[in-house]
Amino acid sequence: MTAEPSRRAYRGLPPEERRAERRQRLIAAAIAVYGATGYRQATVKAVCTAAGLTERYFYESFANSEALLVASFEAVVASVGAEIAAAAQAAGRARARRARAMLHAYFAALQREPHCARVFLVEIRGVSPAVDAAFDAALRTTGAMVARLLAPGRPGDALLQAGVVGGVIHIALRWIEQGYRPSLDEVSDTALRLGMVLAR
Repeated sequence: MTAEPSRRAYRGLPPEERRAERRQRLIAAAIAVYGATGYRQATVKAVCTAAGLTERYFYESFANSEALLVASFEAVVASVGAEIAAAAQAAGRARARRARAMLHAYFAALQREPHCARVFLVEIRGVSPAVDAAFDAALRTTGAMVARLLAPGRPGDALLQAGVVGGVIHIALRWIEQGYRPSLDEVSDTALRLGMVLAR
C-alpha cells in the first residue's frame, strides 16, 4: 500500500518535518529582517525572500505578521535563556559569582547578536495587546527562572522578580543606545548591583 500524498516523505523528510524546517527558516529570516529594518517597516514578502520561501509557506505556519513576531521573540528568549542557565551552572553555587555570570552571558548575547537584541528588546514593544501579553509572559517566565537559579527552594516574589528583570532590561536598552558602551564587564557589574537584590 502506498502512503497518502500528504504523508509522503520528500527528500527524505516527512511533511511535518518539512513544515517545521520551513517555520524555523521563517523565524530566522524574521529576526534578521526585523533586526535590520524594524518590524513596522518589514513586509511578509521581505521575510519570505530572506528565508528563500514563497508567501504561501508563510501562511502555512503563521496567521499574520504579529504571530511571526511573537514566534521570533520567543525563539530569542529561549536562546538567551539557555545561555544564561548554562552560565549559571558553570559558575558554581556562590550567588554573587553565579549572578554575575548570568548577567555577563545576557549582555554578551545582546552584543554578539544585535539583530536578536533588537527583536528581544525594541521591536516587541507596543505593537498590539496580544504582542504585549507575550512580552509580559516572557518577563514572568524569565524572572522565575532567574530566581530559581539564584535562590533555589525559596518562595518567589513575583513583584521583586518583575522589578529586577525590568531594571536589567532598561540597563540593556540604555547600553545598546550608547553603542554597547561601557564595556561588557562594566555593564555586567552595574547590573549586578541590581541583580543582587534578587540573590538576597
